[in-house]
Amino acid sequence: MSSKLPEDLEVRPGKAEALKRLLGRPDFEIFPSASVWEHTEDLPPRAKVAVTCSPSRGIEATLALIEHLTNQGFAVLPHISSRLVTDRAHLQGIINRLEGLAVFDIFVIGGDVDQPVGPFPSALSLLTAMAEVGHHFSEIGVAAYPERHPFVDDDTLWRHLHRKQAVASYMTTQMCFDATAILRWIEEARRRGIGLPVRVGLPGVLNRNKLLKTSMRIGVGDSARFVRKHTGLLTKLIGPGRYSPDDLVASLAEFVDVRPYDLRGLHIYTFNEIADTERWRRAVLTSLEQ
Repeated sequence: MSSKLPEDLEVRPGKAEALKRLLGRPDFEIFPSASVWEHTEDLPPRAKVAVTCSPSRGIEATLALIEHLTNQGFAVLPHISSRLVTDRAHLQGIINRLEGLAVFDIFVIGGDVDQPVGPFPSALSLLTAMAEVGHHFSEIGVAAYPERHPFVDDDTLWRHLHRKQAVASYMTTQMCFDATAILRWIEEARRRGIGLPVRVGLPGVLNRNKLLKTSMRIGVGDSARFVRKHTGLLTKLIGPGRYSPDDLVASLAEFVDVRPYDLRGLHIYTFNEIADTERWRRAVLTSLEQ
């Protein structure tokens, strides 16, 4: 595993602080599972933890893990899948429960369920209902797709995102390996009048084969094509050992203070392999102090 940034991508002195800000307080995304409780012990104190909404385990599993993490002193970011909300009463119950836990940041997605269980087929429909019933959230995040959505066409994505920004406060990008794709997508969003700040989604330190298989499953197709065109990256992703996002983070750090990108931080997809990702993060931060 890398203990410092690659020599050919060392951040220029003026950007070292930007890199520290990116890595200083990322979102660590985890998902509810039978063993997730033991993995949370590897999180840094008072970390911000995003908890996904599993189609198989449902919203209750997300809320239970959120409650556990809150009691442990973590800042939390629950993902709520619109397609798993049964009705407005269910929505109101979710809002009330999170208010009772003093959770003020929420991330709203459509979700991976084929058929919605209630009247909310999209994130936009749930956000609209939230505005109508009222809520206490000061931060609302929505998803962004630099490399397209596996099931939703681009025109619909752009139209919905444009409408979402009336009620959202930031957007988080789908996992991506290509900094150029992320930055170009943000440029296009700005041209389309979408000005939400961006938290960049990227993989943590993971088994390479597992990461590539997961990327294909969730529809990060352009990243896979990008990998095939760049044999150096292909070597990093395929084969034994582990992947770490050193190059990607170093490239993004160059644009933290550059308009119009408005990069507010990182959202790290850990796939519950928190320990390796946290060791990597601390190693990079330590190398920047040397």
